[in-house]
Amino acid sequence: MKKSKRIKKSNSWRIKHHRDQFFKKSKTLGYRSRASFKLLELNKKFKIIKKNSYLLDLGSSPGSWSQIASKIITTGKILSIDIKKMEPIKNVKFLNCDIFDQSTKDKITFFFRGRLDVIISDMAANTTGNKSLDSIRTNQLCAEVLSLSTKILKPKGVLLSKLFMGEDFIEIKNLAKSTFKEVDFFKPESSRNESKETYLHCKSFKTL
Repeated sequence: MKKSKRIKKSNSWRIKHHRDQFFKKSKTLGYRSRASFKLLELNKKFKIIKKNSYLLDLGSSPGSWSQIASKIITTGKILSIDIKKMEPIKNVKFLNCDIFDQSTKDKITFFFRGRLDVIISDMAANTTGNKSLDSIRTNQLCAEVLSLSTKILKPKGVLLSKLFMGEDFIEIKNLAKSTFKEVDFFKPESSRNESKETYLHCKSFKTL
């Protein structure tokens, strides 16, 4: 693709982004990004977050989901983790580290003094330009979150994670169904129409 075409395509995306109703609403309401509306929709549908939830937000930066969770959770605890920096949010503990390091898992357990109620993850792999590869890499993150959940969630805990509709979707679905009693998928209205993302909602472990 010629440079002029790339610039034109980039400018077209930027204009579309700024005209997006959810982008505009996020600015008006003081949310950190349009992704806030995704969690609001998901929580309305699945009733994930309670006022006393012990909640872990994975891949939390810039803090959109933690910000929403902090408005709901009043007597619970929130821990947010990302390898990227995140500006502070009241009543949210942030760790700037790799989610999948063993030392991080130990920190999670120490913070909650045991297992927790909810894991939310809006993580996506860094884009490469190859949509198939990006989908596979993001879904691999989802699979790793599923594995992590078995070690840190309570027996009736809830997991919410982004994944993409792609060639390995069935593999992730089967993994989830082999681990949890309840497994659902939902694409929020606030997700872009052209996006292949959906969200995996899991609840209550099968016998581990």
